[in-house]
Amino acid sequence: MRTPTKTLTTAVSTLLLTAAATLSAQQPANVILIIGDGMDDHQITIARNYLVGSRGRLTLDQMPMRGVAQVLTVNESGQAVYVADSANSATSMATGEVTSRGRIATTAGSDQPIPTIIELAEAAGMKTGLVSTASVTDATPASFVAHINARFCENPEAMQDVEFSGIKIGDCTQHLAVNGGAGSISEQIARSNVDVVLGGGSKHFAVNSAGGSTSVSDLASANGYHVVTAAADMATAPADQKLLGLFSPGTMPVRLQGEGGREAEKPVPSWANHISRYIGSVTMPEPMICEPNPGFAGMPSMQSMTEIALARLRNDSGFFLMVESASIDKQSHERKPCGSIGELEQLNEVLDSALAFAESNPNTLIIVTADHGQAAQMIPEESLFAAFGAPVFTRGRLARIKTPEGTIMGVNYATNDFIMEEHTGVNIPVFSNQTGVGKIPTMITQPQIFELVREHLGL
Repeated sequence: MRTPTKTLTTAVSTLLLTAAATLSAQQPANVILIIGDGMDDHQITIARNYLVGSRGRLTLDQMPMRGVAQVLTVNESGQAVYVADSANSATSMATGEVTSRGRIATTAGSDQPIPTIIELAEAAGMKTGLVSTASVTDATPASFVAHINARFCENPEAMQDVEFSGIKIGDCTQHLAVNGGAGSISEQIARSNVDVVLGGGSKHFAVNSAGGSTSVSDLASANGYHVVTAAADMATAPADQKLLGLFSPGTMPVRLQGEGGREAEKPVPSWANHISRYIGSVTMPEPMICEPNPGFAGMPSMQSMTEIALARLRNDSGFFLMVESASIDKQSHERKPCGSIGELEQLNEVLDSALAFAESNPNTLIIVTADHGQAAQMIPEESLFAAFGAPVFTRGRLARIKTPEGTIMGVNYATNDFIMEEHTGVNIPVFSNQTGVGKIPTMITQPQIFELVREHLGL
């Protein structure tokens, strides 16, 4: 039998919970989606070990909800493909639809535009924003605002016969304005209604718009954007204009680099090892430290861009903001673990700012996730089998990083022997703040992220 005191306590608790829920429901619904490009568990563990030590904890590690998402990809015929790229995986989160690699918010095969969460939010009167350390025309941010069949068609001069190292990699002829299309990605951004767009990519806005005598940047200005290229100018931009910040020609420089610009290197076996894998010796890459990248000087941090975006987006109708830490992925492609570590550090700082914002804006859902896995793999910096006397070593490329804990961490890259590494097909992590607890299942598919965002925004 309940005592009067227990009954009263239960009633008060119920009343407080009901009041809190009512207060939260009266607050505008906001979503901050933070995407670590290529940020799988290996990347997080590597960064944790270096930044806070093996027994330390990142802000990311202390989120109240953690689950995983299965990445889904198809080819142009709709058959399953098991490893994604940033375009189709970002499209999954932006639209809730599964498409093929390289596509920006368009369907596989039929090439039809798919409505994005940003377009749905804008139609409902909400504000929207994009922040990225890549070019704002790159695959992840582009998938939330543009519709085109190939991610490489970033500006009007890159719409036909796009090449990389002499290899033809794309063509967007059907999306040319003269063919009734919406144009290149930079032109679609310039004509968009996104309230805040911050990142790199100025070279894609410096060229003339299709059929015009003025630049894509001028096109953006004519559409109500205040365009800035210096970090200091973000804070003084007029509040009554949309903001387009372009702080580097392409991808923004990373915070950290390997000692002297070093990247992962191949171990060198002796001649005897070519006769038999069980004899001879192997020379391992020399250990290195991570050091500040001089190219980062003068760049706005991802945290500062995010805080500017949050200040401009906060309103009584709610907002959607996507923030991308792009070079976790891009530095892994180049086998540069220190660059990836610095990018993940930036993402962790953004999360600090997002959580602080949500503290005073309680109906804010924060989701932190990745688009796909990447090549970096943490392995023993010296093979455990070396204890048996055999010169065992990785056939890939290895970085041996001196950590602040006073030991050495091995980071390996071995997806291929080409000029850059490739993605992997692993599940990706999903984190959320308290607002997402009970709403986000611990195992989801990537397109469900779109559904969860849409549901929270009431769209």
